[in-house]
Amino acid sequence: MKQEDTIKAFKSIVEHRRAMRNYLPEPVPQEIIRRCIERAILAPSSSNLQLWEYYHVQAPDKKKALVEACMSQPAAANAPTLIVVVTRHDLWRQRCEANLNFIRNLNQKEPDDKPIKAETYFKKTIPALYTDFMGILGWLKKIGAFFIGLRRPMFRELTASEVRTMSHKSVALSAQTFMLALSAEGFDSCPMEGMDSKRIKHILGLPREAYINMVISCGVRAEGGIYAPRFRLPVEEVFFTL
Repeated sequence: MKQEDTIKAFKSIVEHRRAMRNYLPEPVPQEIIRRCIERAILAPSSSNLQLWEYYHVQAPDKKKALVEACMSQPAAANAPTLIVVVTRHDLWRQRCEANLNFIRNLNQKEPDDKPIKAETYFKKTIPALYTDFMGILGWLKKIGAFFIGLRRPMFRELTASEVRTMSHKSVALSAQTFMLALSAEGFDSCPMEGMDSKRIKHILGLPREAYINMVISCGVRAEGGIYAPRFRLPVEEVFFTL
């Protein structure tokens, strides 16, 4: 595909994606959902920890409960397909170990190539960043970063809540990729944050340390699904060159 065709196709995909509140009754085929998930997990992820999980809620009783947990808002109530995007911040140790195993296996298979020198990062740096105890270690690390930052640039988002926010950002990048993939397949979606996250965790049987990032409704757009013309601020108000 020529570069100009690629640009045109991507522009069409981005412009087609709108927050949809009304859908036709036909669900999105399971094979398309899986294909979009396969694209979503190619999204960039902080330290490649990939702290995301996707749940396609199909059981009628769970779907009904999920709609109620989403405040029965139209985007959920009218949707034939619902996907719950979960931030698994609690799995950082397992995902860290997966990266270590990948690096070790790759270096063993390609001994003549330049080895990937990231073992120390996953064995020491990531545990130092993600380990906390009742929020105390995070604040101690933040105090240390303040004094180090007086002399040189220093990473400063070190409290438990700040590190969780970092995980949520990566998961949101993946969720956006999922919605763009749906758009490329000719389907629509709506990300929802208006929800009872505690009830949704109970519906999915998730542990306390897991977090609901968003719920995404999916389907084929129906009349009245778009509430208003798209409004965006002029690029001059949000883009600056220094």
